[in-house]
Amino acid sequence: MKEIRSFINKRVISKLSLVIMISGSLLSGCSSSEQVAIDNSQSEVKNPPNILWIYMEDQNPWNNAWGDDTVDTPNIQKLADSGVMFTQVYQPAPVCSASRSALVTGQYQTTLNLQDHRSFRSGYNKQFLPEDYKTVPELFVEAGYQTFNIGKDDYNFSYDRSRLYNAHDGIAGFQGAQDGSDFNWASKLKNKPFFGQLQLKGGKHTHFEGKNVPEVDPNEMTLPPYYVDAPATRKEWAKHYKTQVVSDIELAEIIDTLKANNLLENTAIFWFSDHGMGMLRHKQDLYDGGLNVPLIVNWPAGEQRLNQHGKVRADLVSGLDIPATSLALAGIDVPESYDGRNLFADKLTPRKYVISAKDRMDFSFDRARTVRSENFRYIRNFHPEIPRSQPQFRDKKPFSIEFKQAFEAGTLTPVQAEYFAATKPAEELYDIANDPHQINNLVDNPDYSKVLKEHRQVLLDWIAKTDDKGAYPESDRAIKETIDLWGKKCVSWQCDSFRKRHPDAEGVKGDDYYDKMPWPDYMPKPKKPYYDKIEQIYRKSFQ
Repeated sequence: MKEIRSFINKRVISKLSLVIMISGSLLSGCSSSEQVAIDNSQSEVKNPPNILWIYMEDQNPWNNAWGDDTVDTPNIQKLADSGVMFTQVYQPAPVCSASRSALVTGQYQTTLNLQDHRSFRSGYNKQFLPEDYKTVPELFVEAGYQTFNIGKDDYNFSYDRSRLYNAHDGIAGFQGAQDGSDFNWASKLKNKPFFGQLQLKGGKHTHFEGKNVPEVDPNEMTLPPYYVDAPATRKEWAKHYKTQVVSDIELAEIIDTLKANNLLENTAIFWFSDHGMGMLRHKQDLYDGGLNVPLIVNWPAGEQRLNQHGKVRADLVSGLDIPATSLALAGIDVPESYDGRNLFADKLTPRKYVISAKDRMDFSFDRARTVRSENFRYIRNFHPEIPRSQPQFRDKKPFSIEFKQAFEAGTLTPVQAEYFAATKPAEELYDIANDPHQINNLVDNPDYSKVLKEHRQVLLDWIAKTDDKGAYPESDRAIKETIDLWGKKCVSWQCDSFRKRHPDAEGVKGDDYYDKMPWPDYMPKPKKPYYDKIEQIYRKSFQ
């Protein structure tokens, strides 16, 4: 039986404790360990590279380059061998829209109020970036680049897409990949510098016919101890390996396109995922399985620069370092407001911590924050009274049904049954090296009290310094938007409270209940119809 390598990096963690009080220490700003000068400088770039983000969905690093040989992924291995591979990369959120909103703005989603999954998608509930705020693609446009994004935006703010992507119209897609209009980007832009985003389905692939993907035997899988050992769970776990093969094939096709148009040499490729795979305790949760993603940076013409800090790097990386590094490699100044670091700066100060956030997921209201250090993961659950297993989008998935049935039958182990507990701990602390699956909570272990206090304080300081908007309740408009999208599926107290306080809104669309929010003078509503079109598609898909 093949043993599945734990994609949850094996390092070393410690412990936690309880009680998080926002006190005077909250106002002290960032902890001294994080008060460092961030070198985002870059030497003058004589021949600016193209920057290409190959942006996968829902995928963990279960491939050959990361030492997992369950399936063959030779193209990923080749890209890593000729580039730089990062093994400790954690996205700012374990869900697509919040993570993608952070990366495209270069800033924590919680600072810009973009943290709630699939929020601000209606005419009566909008969020705009501050005036003069420049997203990553807008900075590339100002520097003379052609920009495009094929397949998916999924940003939790309203924007004029033509300002972000000037090379083609496309659509502001939100689901799946390669959904935009046909655009032969490589041939049309080969004589112009470009910043491009190619969206791949990654872990969301469900059909493999005609893709030359070998079968992966579910019976050969070794599941992590927090899952029930049952057929649907094994099948879903095995399917994620098949999606790795598809991603490998798609990568080869993109590389061939670059070669055919003489673009490969001077294109800096960033190959990564928005968050982890879609099973329970991964996507939409703050463990390593939901946040740890693969990242390879490959730039043949800039090989010497990329290799200066090593070809396989285990230093802690935030997904927010991807936009900062992309700008720096192109010779574009990284705004001071951006939270990322240039991973290839001559004088690089490695991170001591990576912070990520969980907020409302679809119709499931919650809030949690996590601090990942080299050896530990600390999680603060701000609503311990809400169970992990509250109603959510995967409830009708076979693996979820199977898991719940086993719980109701009383056949789960204590570790597995923990997912269905009526409450969850206020704090969690895990020693990654000795507990890679993060199942042994060390909060109450006195041997780890110092580690617990350290990570707790780092989080408190970060909340204060970044003005974490997740601490503020969502507006009634936002809750109504959630009800409009999900209807009776939303059984959270926030939705129930809205229904009781606004009985006249029952059965009335938010567009008819609230006035439309105006677009600001500094960003008039786009004249092109794509924005209204995607709003209609979004609603229809979820109703």
